[in-house]
Amino acid sequence: MAGQRLGEFELIARYFAPLAADAPGAFGLRDDAAVIALPAGEELVVTTDAMLDGVHFLIKDGAARIARKLLRVNLSDLAAKGARPIGYQLAIALPEELANDEWLSAFCGGLAQDQKAFGIALYGGDTVRSPDRLMLNVTAFGAVPAGMMLRRGLAQTGDDLYVTGSIGDAALGLEVKLNHRLFSAAAMMFFDSRLHLPTPRVAFGQELRGLAHAAMDVSDGLVQDAGHIASASGLRAIIHADAVPLSLATRQAVTDDKNLLSTVLTGGDDYELLFTAPPRNAPDIAALSRRVGLAVTRIGGLEAGSGVSVLDSSGQPLDLARGGFQHFGGALE
Repeated sequence: MAGQRLGEFELIARYFAPLAADAPGAFGLRDDAAVIALPAGEELVVTTDAMLDGVHFLIKDGAARIARKLLRVNLSDLAAKGARPIGYQLAIALPEELANDEWLSAFCGGLAQDQKAFGIALYGGDTVRSPDRLMLNVTAFGAVPAGMMLRRGLAQTGDDLYVTGSIGDAALGLEVKLNHRLFSAAAMMFFDSRLHLPTPRVAFGQELRGLAHAAMDVSDGLVQDAGHIASASGLRAIIHADAVPLSLATRQAVTDDKNLLSTVLTGGDDYELLFTAPPRNAPDIAALSRRVGLAVTRIGGLEAGSGVSVLDSSGQPLDLARGGFQHFGGALE
């Protein structure tokens, strides 16, 4: 069965239509478009992320893990908008060697697993044959109360800058994967999990509505993404490096090799939430952290000016090797 060639419509009916079973407006993927009905007083939030073999993942990562990361990075974007996830559309450019039961069953199994975990369904998309590499594109849909979507450009002077979870774990996972960097066996397993299966902070993001002024997820690196908030808001971001939350494994790695600090602060794929809020909301943010069970750390603030400054423990600017990931032009300087 692994080598059986499948036609487009058989492929859709066999593998993707079951993923749309819980989406009444998807019509079983038998129509050209879908309908998403929203309750009164809500607005639709739409986000799109693409993933390309050799850039965002490797085929050897495994079909199920590729599928789950694909969904999770899009759900992370919805989380950063304070949105309640509804569903998604999938466009897939599939090389002929992957159009078989073994690969597609694993891929759609990964999608089904996270659809159930996050309460979403497939609303359609497109399937084409690729002449070379696998390309995946998800457009995800969420809902927010009207006028309540969190944006990256509404930070205010004097805001505190916060981040959820821990930073740099995925970047060290990439160091292992691409540069064959060695850490302890336990650390490498942890870094690999953080790289391939990020946790979108969906529940926390929805609770940030009304508390945060600006927010986005950390996908291209903490420093670069703080710069996005600062630039969109017309302000300067200050990050205190010693305040950035690190997991035990990452803290040990940086202790062993100080040069890894730059990688940790500028590497991508964390998919944590980076947000600003006025100091008066600090008690409510701390209470939210406890209620949701997610660590939240104040790492700096916003002030008049432009750009990003990363300061060491003595308040001096750190000289980082790069600013973050970009698809065109290399690292942000």
